[in-house]
Amino acid sequence: MIPVWLEAQMRRLRAAFEAGRMPHALLIHEAPGAGGEWLAYWAAQLVLCAHPERAPCGACVACGHVARLQHPDLALLGLQERSTQIRIEQVRELAADLALTAHQGGYKVGILSPADSMNRFAANALLKTLEEPPPRTLLVLVASVPSRLPATILSRCQRLPVHSPSRVQAVQWLTATHGPADWQDALAVLGDAPFIAATLDPATIAQTAAEMRRELEQLAGGSGDPAGSAERWARSEPALRLTCFENWLTERIRRGLLGEGAVAELRASAHSGASGLTIRGAFELLDGVRELRASLDVPINRGVALEALLRRMAPRATA
Repeated sequence: MIPVWLEAQMRRLRAAFEAGRMPHALLIHEAPGAGGEWLAYWAAQLVLCAHPERAPCGACVACGHVARLQHPDLALLGLQERSTQIRIEQVRELAADLALTAHQGGYKVGILSPADSMNRFAANALLKTLEEPPPRTLLVLVASVPSRLPATILSRCQRLPVHSPSRVQAVQWLTATHGPADWQDALAVLGDAPFIAATLDPATIAQTAAEMRRELEQLAGGSGDPAGSAERWARSEPALRLTCFENWLTERIRRGLLGEGAVAELRASAHSGASGLTIRGAFELLDGVRELRASLDVPINRGVALEALLRRMAPRATA
């Protein structure tokens, strides 16, 4: 099933291809889990399809090979096992592949995802290919945080934004492609990120969210174990757990701001003797959680970083 929220981007790419104006470099700026890679593979089918007049047909041998990621003129570049960065050697191999003549006399396609994980040397190597692309080459970069990419690369790519779908659209697509499940509850935890939800068990999402709520309430009350929780969370689904953490903080902030004691709490939080997690403290902690989520692909000690955040939740003793 085609994700309906990507139809506008698909029409734009098809129109460019039919008019002979397909860009040589495309940057898909996706909201996490919104389907940026799916759109990249669709673009590959578009230019590699054996029937350009109705591409992508989805039925020819070329479309089938792309769907199975086995097309000889399609090169994929991503994070290697246990690596948090795309390295210069990988980009050089991709450039050498794209410089070869296409096996079927048409396009050569390279897909880089997540492109914003390239280190500085890899990005510089890619720039050479972007400056002098071989003819009939399509290079597709998929990134959630394109600001991590050098301006020299951004300026040489045509940007195509992919926004999160509505909750209704996400649930309908998940149900059609993965069968009935508690997708509504799963997306309530993950946000409107259907391609992330599709990789997880909805029951596991709900169970993890409930477990996180219990532990966070205990930690905020001073009865939890910050070191033990941090160690477990760092080992098991850290991205999901940080999402749950963020949601819990957001809910707590919302309740506090709507409550009668919000103004008094904000005033109290300015004093060092304040105890518990204040609204101001929750906002500061929320920034820390989001920063850690954004840096999960960076080689850091997640357990230590998590423990530092959790210790900020503990009630402070008053004199």
